[in-house]
Amino acid sequence: MQKKRSKKYRIIQALRIVSQSFFFILFFYLLINTRFPGEDYIGHVEIFFHFDPLLAITTFLASRAFFGTFLFALITIAITIILGRVACGWICPLGALHQFFSFVFKKSKLLNPKMPQDNHTVWKYYLLLFIVAGSVFTLNLAGLFDPFSLLFRSFTASIIPGLSYIFSNFLGLLYKLNLSSLGDSLVQLVENIDINAIFSQSFAIGIIFISIVLLNIKKERFWCRYICPLGALLGLFSKWNLIKLKIDSKKCIQCGLCTIHCQTQANPFPEDQWKVSECVYCYTCSAICPTSAIQFHLKAIPERTAPINLSRRRLIFTSILGALAVPFFRISPSTARASEKLIRPPGALPEKDFLQKCVKCGECLKVCPTNGLQLALTEAGPEGIWTPILVPRIGYCEYYCSLCSQVCPTGAIKELTIEQKTEVKIGTSWINKDRCIPWKFGDPCIVCEEHCPVSPKAIKLEKIEVKLPDGTIKTPLAPFIDIELCIGCGICENKCPVVDAPAVYVTSIGESRSERNQMLLDIIKSEEDI
Repeated sequence: MQKKRSKKYRIIQALRIVSQSFFFILFFYLLINTRFPGEDYIGHVEIFFHFDPLLAITTFLASRAFFGTFLFALITIAITIILGRVACGWICPLGALHQFFSFVFKKSKLLNPKMPQDNHTVWKYYLLLFIVAGSVFTLNLAGLFDPFSLLFRSFTASIIPGLSYIFSNFLGLLYKLNLSSLGDSLVQLVENIDINAIFSQSFAIGIIFISIVLLNIKKERFWCRYICPLGALLGLFSKWNLIKLKIDSKKCIQCGLCTIHCQTQANPFPEDQWKVSECVYCYTCSAICPTSAIQFHLKAIPERTAPINLSRRRLIFTSILGALAVPFFRISPSTARASEKLIRPPGALPEKDFLQKCVKCGECLKVCPTNGLQLALTEAGPEGIWTPILVPRIGYCEYYCSLCSQVCPTGAIKELTIEQKTEVKIGTSWINKDRCIPWKFGDPCIVCEEHCPVSPKAIKLEKIEVKLPDGTIKTPLAPFIDIELCIGCGICENKCPVVDAPAVYVTSIGESRSERNQMLLDIIKSEEDI
């Protein structure tokens, strides 16, 4: 039988690939440009997140406050109500990545599409309900599964640093081969991109992301089919959209190719079993149909389609589970007393409010010019995993920089001007006299005092007497910390020449955002005033 595939839908399919490529390149362009721009202010590089209704809804529910820029999410919802889940099939950069690797795996015979036999597409709806139920009780876990947060965090903390490491070794090879001119040009290119190359959890983040990609060997667009909570949310809004599937029974030979090659298990055939909530309008079914029997047309009148087959018992169980999960995420030492390592970026809201709004996207990590912002693991308890903390041994908080407060997509880090930022205290520095060179050995060292950016300086030098084991006495200048002036930027710890465990270190105590995490003396004074 001669195949008569639809030329129209093959063209539409090509346009969809162009659209996916454009939005992935745009996302990647904004990601690369989330860096120090050479001036005090940066553009709206986080704009992708503001079109995400999942983040908009969960952040609103968890924080009981609406962030104005999330009004853009209404555009995504409106498009979905009218045209269906085209955002998943035509725009989503993570969806495009999964589709690309699914294509690669099919061409390499690692993936062999088969007639679907399961109903596991409902998993993502239960995950969505779990996340929303937790958000109602102020636990915001959306960032762990949101596709934009997942993609940006993975590229920022793992994929790009990994590629940077490979590229650095490649440059070393060029210099060994006496190709220095080419190496110099490539070095300049990398320096212009300004990549943060060190992240404490890059291995774990990378393994998770690569595993998600490799799941496409099991099923095409596995993440989109079974896990993505944003896809589930858009699936609920797409139920009554205007674009309908129609199969010409006279042309259809019931070969099943449309269902076998459906990227998201929307089951185009038979027509009454088509799952409109799963269809991402990739038009693969129309393009691959050998008789051009499948058409899509605009029709406002509701038609019977396969419902989302959700179990009422599981819905109730998932809702209860989402609510019961809240205390288990918060039974942590961090709720009783702040971790000394929990140094948040300047402008961060009080810890409770911060956790309700932070979606763990990694925007602030990417833009940090010193690479000092890292992903938390245990410092903030289970609820705070992958939220940003400052690790001074890796990088310090640049005194005249407020970029992290400008790129936060949810307002978890309040936007600050440079003048406001320099007044914010994120912690306090301390000196370990047993490791400090002047205090321990009597030798001169004023590195920490020289680098302190505060005016007047928070690190002061005073002459002391140090008695050495042989009985000799030295009188070097030794550093002291003025805790009233110190803002906890961490440059002293970062620059300390004692390399393994610096003699000067920063803890979170005294931070401006917290009334509890203050010096003990301040508490005593306040009690005396009462």
